[in-house]
Amino acid sequence: MSIKAMILAAGRGERMRPLTDHTPKPMLTVRGKPLMQWPVEALARGGFTDLVINTAWLGDKISDYFCCFGTSDNNSSLLNTEHSIPKIYFSHEGRDFGGALETAGGIVRALPHLGEHFWVLAGDVFAPDFVFSPLAVTQFVQSGMLAHLWLVPNPTHNPKGDFALTPDGLLSNAPEHRQTYSTIGLYHRDLFSAPFCDIPAGNPQGVKAALAPLLRAAIAQNRVSGELYTGAWTDVGTPERLAQLG
Repeated sequence: MSIKAMILAAGRGERMRPLTDHTPKPMLTVRGKPLMQWPVEALARGGFTDLVINTAWLGDKISDYFCCFGTSDNNSSLLNTEHSIPKIYFSHEGRDFGGALETAGGIVRALPHLGEHFWVLAGDVFAPDFVFSPLAVTQFVQSGMLAHLWLVPNPTHNPKGDFALTPDGLLSNAPEHRQTYSTIGLYHRDLFSAPFCDIPAGNPQGVKAALAPLLRAAIAQNRVSGELYTGAWTDVGTPERLAQLG
């Protein structure tokens, strides 16, 4: 089953300065290509080629590069393969509202361009071996959950984690045994409507809103599932972490 995907790319990247003073963080180079190109190509390999990317800080640099993605200028691994070239819609939060709308605000802004179910992931996380699987989508749709999140073992910069994973595969707000949210997840659009979210679809007023409160409210109702991902994963949040990727 193929659905749309949203890649979050609107952040300022304050902790990455001065590298992000003139380059948006998702465009920083990792192993020969922009950081965000890795998940774009991984999604396409899974058959997910209808993408939404939100932008704010230096957003034109992102859209200028990815608007022609898949041409020889992009050094894409998708060239000369059987995989389709992604079709990308850009949600320009910086252009429309003067800045980023935070995670939930940005998703609600893009909601008219997403379907009933969709992937969400951050454009500044490096998970080169993650597989965006149609089977995972089918299982999520059949589950009736509002979200399914991939967690990772806690990195040193987030030792307390974000959510706990119960033996039956549900997420818990319990403070013990928390793992870190990888930023990769499957979502149902109902998470972004009442009673969890009161921003109208399309977010016409540009309301800023965080995602965590919505997730915690849905988790409290046992409507969010998850699983642990143990593959390579880096939140590229500082110059030091970027340098470690080589």
